[in-house]
Amino acid sequence: MNHHRANPNIRSNSPNHPANRPHNPPGPNLNDNQANLKSLQELGENTPPPAENQSDLHVIPIIGQIEGHLVLPPKNKTTKYEHIIPQLVAVEENPRIKGLLIILNTVGGDIEAGLAISEMISSMSKATVSIVLGGGHSIGVPIAVATDHSYIVATASMTVHPIRLTGMVIGVPQTYEYLDKMQDRVIRFVTQHSNISEDYFRELMFRTGELVRDVGTVLIGNDAVESGLIDQVGGLNDALNTLRTLIRKENGGVVQ
Repeated sequence: MNHHRANPNIRSNSPNHPANRPHNPPGPNLNDNQANLKSLQELGENTPPPAENQSDLHVIPIIGQIEGHLVLPPKNKTTKYEHIIPQLVAVEENPRIKGLLIILNTVGGDIEAGLAISEMISSMSKATVSIVLGGGHSIGVPIAVATDHSYIVATASMTVHPIRLTGMVIGVPQTYEYLDKMQDRVIRFVTQHSNISEDYFRELMFRTGELVRDVGTVLIGNDAVESGLIDQVGGLNDALNTLRTLIRKENGGVVQ
């Protein structure tokens, strides 16, 4: 009987042979790149880096116009509240994330969507800090004050004005009562989460003569701090240092 042994130097045609297996060069996985692209398209954010490089801080930008129940035209740069709220839940549930930084440059937008985001931020157990860059106007004001500590850069501005209705308005007393109730919700939230008094905030909101063809007040940099609306004038480094301090306090002075 003849016994044949396979010659190790002869390459097999089998796809399972080690020599025939596809060789994956070092570098990013194609699936990772596809997931990153999908995240960028849907949420406007990049997938976090690998775990060994991950920070224990998370950043959420609130930019453009805050989109609520109605979809805005494609030319508008928007922040969709259905994207922000799941991110806030994920941050709250993730034990690795110790602090949240909210960066604002918004013209305002949907009142109820903005209030929903504000309430979510204010009810989080994690340390939170906000910083207003460029502008934090209209419903951006409650979002800015919803955090544990708030910053505004010296050149940024915040517009405080009465709420507005778009679309068809029915001229009945109930419409104005509804507006008053919604306005009271905004005022109550802002005054409970900042150092500004309700009377002064209303005075700023209904002030005439400062805005052209409008009612309200523009607060720039230190004006927002002096009014009691924002805690401090500062930049990114200040905001990050404060966030680290808040995290240490929550951990009993221990940095994890």
